Amino acid sequence: MKEGDRAPAFRLPDVSGEFVRLSDFAGDTVVLYFFPKADTPGCTAQACGIAERWADYEAVGAVVIGVSRDGPEQLYRFGHTYDLPQILLSDPDHKAAEKYGVWVEKSMYGRRYWGVQRTTFIIGPNGKVVKAFPKVSPKKHDEVVLAALR
Repeated sequence: MKEGDRAPAFRLPDVSGEFVRLSDFAGDTVVLYFFPKADTPGCTAQACGIAERWADYEAVGAVVIGVSRDGPEQLYRFGHTYDLPQILLSDPDHKAAEKYGVWVEKSMYGRRYWGVQRTTFIIGPNGKVVKAFPKVSPKKHDEVVLAALR
């Protein structure tokens, strides 16, 4: 996915198992972030950073949606534990991650495997990708994204 592309549609369950579609937010600016795994250090830092800067996201009128392969129950616990205000969606079969090009081959300690690359997309009210942040740092995420939203 690159800037100017139409953001791919998705239909994913939220923490309560209710399905959410990207089209539910037509006309809104959406911050869509893909993260590897709930309740891990980097993902927790990123999610909590969003919560800490929530007023800034609201001030620019952005809808914030986080997507991971975790199931709705795990995402519920994650959101509840850290009092996360953003929408969390489950993509267990990584179909949305594939559509957005963030399902990638990774390597850790010489072991190769497939997983979600931490990436954030800003999707404009017209449904097109305004900005993409591949491999965004969890600690710098909000600074970078909010600067692009302003």
